[in-house]
Amino acid sequence: MAIPSLELNSGFWIPVLGLGTFKMPPSVTAGLVEEALRMGYRHIDTAAIYGNEAEVGQAIKRSGIPREELFITTKLWNDQQGLSKAKDAFEISIDKLGLEYVDLYLIHWPTPAQGKAVESWEALIQINETGRSKSIGVSNFRPEDLAAVIDATGRVPAVNQIEMHPLFQQRSLRALHAELGIVTEAWSPLGQGADLNQESVQAVAAETGKSPAQVVIRWMIQLGVVLFPKTARPERLAENMNVFDFELTPEQMQRLDAIPDAARRGGDPAVFS
Repeated sequence: MAIPSLELNSGFWIPVLGLGTFKMPPSVTAGLVEEALRMGYRHIDTAAIYGNEAEVGQAIKRSGIPREELFITTKLWNDQQGLSKAKDAFEISIDKLGLEYVDLYLIHWPTPAQGKAVESWEALIQINETGRSKSIGVSNFRPEDLAAVIDATGRVPAVNQIEMHPLFQQRSLRALHAELGIVTEAWSPLGQGADLNQESVQAVAAETGKSPAQVVIRWMIQLGVVLFPKTARPERLAENMNVFDFELTPEQMQRLDAIPDAARRGGDPAVFS
């Protein structure tokens, strides 16, 4: 089954479900990505700091899938921010991937202590103008970080990739994204597994006959959120993709929407560097 896509403000389309490669060791990355592509995944998310861009590129090449059918994302790491350094970092990433272009290039963190987010965003705009990144966006940006880059350049990111899961729903930030025309992408969408034990998630799973992970993935897709759960197990790749044969009811969606927030599990964008 083909995975549905959402239109970005750049005019390109992004598959709503992909495979994340965070903490995926290079030694297993190529095999897992190739298996995911064989199953029908077409959206792969990597980053310079993950250390596995070359292996993602190997899997893409070995898959034989036409490049235009794939959506590949990578990200600029914090110590490479700045106009010149960001453009150099992009060249390194695209060379490791072995691609002529990526579909999405993101600033990985705003790192406000450095004060280089705007300069880095200007670099991404220049990269986009060459056509070597079809779309550009940001990750972990707060409202004030978004305002800074938009006000300085007039360019709205296509995507903001943020921590989001049932116990940390980022409601106000997602509302701002909707207002600005930014697609929300969720990293750690299953809350590193902990959110799957939440009472409402378990109840909806029992009602639908689906796994808790499938319920969370379906919930996010119906919210219009793009997500890419990470797994090192091929059977989980198949399970995570098997979410397009059912829909959650409005009442089930409301119950999941109403789960109270707990603590952030990842880094705090205000101080992360």
